[in-house]
Amino acid sequence: MITPSFDDFAGALKAAVSRQPLPGRDAQLRMAPLDRMDHMKPPPNDPPPRDAAVLALFYPDAQYGSRLLLTVRPTGMNQHAGQVALPGGRHEAGETLVETALRETHEEVLIPPDDVFILGALTPLYVIPSRFHVHPFVGVMRREADLSARSDEVAHLFGVPARDLTTPERRSMHTRRLGRVKRQVPHFDFEGHVVWGATAMMLSELAELLKSR
Repeated sequence: MITPSFDDFAGALKAAVSRQPLPGRDAQLRMAPLDRMDHMKPPPNDPPPRDAAVLALFYPDAQYGSRLLLTVRPTGMNQHAGQVALPGGRHEAGETLVETALRETHEEVLIPPDDVFILGALTPLYVIPSRFHVHPFVGVMRREADLSARSDEVAHLFGVPARDLTTPERRSMHTRRLGRVKRQVPHFDFEGHVVWGATAMMLSELAELLKSR
């Protein structure tokens, strides 16, 4: 059952997500690879990017009050193999973007859409490797997540205490080969799980909202 402290957390987060303007690109770029400023939009001569939606889903936790659900992709995937991600995926015709986020979350981690209350949306982000225009949504559910419930699209699930998103010690830099060059890449470190790239950029905006609440 949801606790009073989580109820307060959810209410404050809803107010923060509803406040305009959102932290937006400035917050995203704080956790972006150093060359990302030049690639926030698709190249003008390319076909339009495909839409996708993801869900930043918080759930109550007896020890920390609230946790954010994150997935680890299987190592055999064609794109983003082994990376940490928010549940979500490609938008399909005939559904809203919120419905996409809820459907994909159900397919990946077996959480029914009716269990999720959507608080609002974050700033959309263009993802270079997959050429997706990703729409992040923020939601909560009224029970703890079952971290053993997942589909074949997910290798592992874990929950991050909400406070860790705003803890400076959870942020660091590492060198990673991107294409043909090595670049300095900022990342979150959540108990040994390295979160970088588009997911880290979306979590950076979410962290700013958590600070503001």
